[in-house]
Amino acid sequence: MRHLVKGRKFHRGKGQRNALFKSLINNFILKEKIETTEAKAKEIRPKMEKLITAGKKRNLSVLRILTEQLPKKAALKIYYELSPRYQERKGGYTRITKSAKTRKNDGAKMAVIEFV
Repeated sequence: MRHLVKGRKFHRGKGQRNALFKSLINNFILKEKIETTEAKAKEIRPKMEKLITAGKKRNLSVLRILTEQLPKKAALKIYYELSPRYQERKGGYTRITKSAKTRKNDGAKMAVIEFV
């Protein structure tokens, strides 16, 4: 049993997995809508929600934390565009829409993740 074990491994080591998530989150922030596998979309959603919630505090320490965790362009977009957009919203900034199609090479279920 997997008691208290969170997250999916995606058959990668910790460093590769973190790089994958950082890349997915960066692309998601810059494009505001991406198509990826259902599992990856479900995995980056809570990380993305936490980044936007942090950005809503609007202070220098949060900006430094964002630039530490993300590329500069993405961090600035969260701080100056996305967080003010959701200032009145309490949570649920992203939407995952499951796609009927599967990926051709391995049959993985696909999904679209976007901002609400």
